[in-house]
Amino acid sequence: MGVINVLDKHISELIAAGEVVERPASAIKEMIENSIDAEASDITVEIQNGGITFMRVTDNGCGIMRDDVKLAFLPHATSKIRYQNDLDSISTLGFRGEALSSISSVSKLQLLTRSKSEEIGTSYEIDGGEENSIDDAGCPVGTTIIVRDLFYNIPARMKFLKKDRAEGNAVANVIDRVALSHPEIAFTFIRDGKRVLNTSGDGKIKSAIYSVYGRDFAAGLIPVNYELNGIKIQGYISKPVNARPNRGMQNFFINGRYVKSFTATAALEEACKGSVMVGKFPACVLHISLPFDAIDVNVHPSKIEVRFINERPVFDAVYHAVKTSLNNNDDRKNLTFNGTKRDDAFFEIKKTNPFISAKSAFNPSLEDKSKKSDPISQLDQIVKNTGHIGSLKTSVNNFKNPLDVYSKSAIRNSENKESKINDILNSKIVEDTEIVSSVNPEENEKSISNSGLETIDDKKSGQIENEKPETLFKQPENKLVFIGEAFKTYIIVEKNDKEIVIIDKHAAHERMIYERLKKERRAGFSQVLLQPITVTLNKNDYESAISNLDMFKECAFDVEDFGNGTLIIRSAPQYLELDDIESSVIEMAGYISQSKNDIRSEKMDWIYHNVACRAAIKGGNISTREELMDIANKLDNDPTLRYCPHGRPVCIVMSKYELEKQFGRV
Repeated sequence: MGVINVLDKHISELIAAGEVVERPASAIKEMIENSIDAEASDITVEIQNGGITFMRVTDNGCGIMRDDVKLAFLPHATSKIRYQNDLDSISTLGFRGEALSSISSVSKLQLLTRSKSEEIGTSYEIDGGEENSIDDAGCPVGTTIIVRDLFYNIPARMKFLKKDRAEGNAVANVIDRVALSHPEIAFTFIRDGKRVLNTSGDGKIKSAIYSVYGRDFAAGLIPVNYELNGIKIQGYISKPVNARPNRGMQNFFINGRYVKSFTATAALEEACKGSVMVGKFPACVLHISLPFDAIDVNVHPSKIEVRFINERPVFDAVYHAVKTSLNNNDDRKNLTFNGTKRDDAFFEIKKTNPFISAKSAFNPSLEDKSKKSDPISQLDQIVKNTGHIGSLKTSVNNFKNPLDVYSKSAIRNSENKESKINDILNSKIVEDTEIVSSVNPEENEKSISNSGLETIDDKKSGQIENEKPETLFKQPENKLVFIGEAFKTYIIVEKNDKEIVIIDKHAAHERMIYERLKKERRAGFSQVLLQPITVTLNKNDYESAISNLDMFKECAFDVEDFGNGTLIIRSAPQYLELDDIESSVIEMAGYISQSKNDIRSEKMDWIYHNVACRAAIKGGNISTREELMDIANKLDNDPTLRYCPHGRPVCIVMSKYELEKQFGRV
């Protein structure tokens, strides 16, 4: 007897259903796409218990004629295609004719529908693929599909469903994407009796974005509208300063269909190079319109992947669209100082005295004779003629202490020059050796040295003019002696007159914070935020985050569910700067969502890495000598701190013998 069996109708339908209907979200997606193809302008989705026990999709589309109702539930029955050539230019979202057949075979389904040409509607009930009844029904034009008890007849599939909340969030994620893809349709989403989404259907992409992701996300976008070689790009991308730690908020739609496209993603990120910080990713909602015969959507059952006949035109169109939008919306072109456009010449001055540069930039009418007067007089003259010290401080980008050498008491006592000088020399406003930075620190030091003003080290130690510099920073015997810092990144110290130690300050500080996080966990290093921070996530990351809130607590984050894809942060590790808190939570949620390994210790270790890396002092940042020596001393006192959490060495040691050997002394 042969071993090949021909499966009966019921089993084959169950297998087919398993390919199309994986979870409630899959069924919702298929039903919504049918409503869109029926030219509906208003679609309402309602679910209970994550959609497992109840789903209802109602639309005002064209409806189904009674003669076609039973046919619609047969396998491979569709109104979208008729001939083979139709597959070459599919313009509808659905076309396989599997959705209703698959859904009805694994649930208890009821259909209410009426076409425009009929006066009486039709009610059709089918359970597990078996017809129950077909009757007249009073209903408006359009279609309503009610699905109950999904997978009631397949217990094996039922046990693989997640908790109600997770399944509900998956449904919400589908509706979000569909709402963004069709802003001309008004979507309403009701979840367990509560309305959680309501779009206007006004046809504006920005309105749909506002409804789905909220006001804060929508406010950080810039428009895109571009056409190249018949390919049209419309939508929005995030401003460079609003880039995100992961790609979770990148949404691409091709001819109204949500897709995952490596080509579009690569073009977007390539266009943003140089504008978006390394390690950050632009967010977007981009609609790509191209000829239907230029793509193949019949690649995957979920229809989320497409194939282009030629990828290069798509890449070029997206790239130039994004690049053009960034150039047209570059805020740096419009920087102003007190209502006056930025004078680029001010930023290019390198060799002149910084005080004179500031004076001439803000008040060209001042005479150059001030160059001949002493530095204190120059400062006095600037304040008298411009009054722009505060404006200058807040306007010159990337300068730590620009022109902020006057204390308030110095300005109030401007009539007493001697009092003003004392106030300046004793001011705590100036830090390090930078008073103002017109272009770079090297020019700064030269300008300050020429001006005759005391440096910060002179001020802090209070020494007289002829005091030896060795007394500025005393070290205990047989310990580390500070030599300097290279490239604002590497600390150089001498140890016991025998070795030179070069320390990566970021890597060393990162390791210290990482060890403290692991040791103390949530205790003692959390700071309560004066104003809580809200974070918008896509539904997948959102579900992962609210399912693992205890992980955030162990890292000193007090994170709560704020509803509908939003988290609220009430406290954060005290190491983190305010600007890093939101990014850290977004990145953590994304990692938890994408991690294939559910081992808790691995996830926690990554979160510790993330917080430590963001909180640590950065390479390139200006640091005081005391800060650098504090890192060096802690590193010297703990021999276990030899590698950063990512495995890179934190220091290099060179002995005196090795150094002398390089110079041929031994």
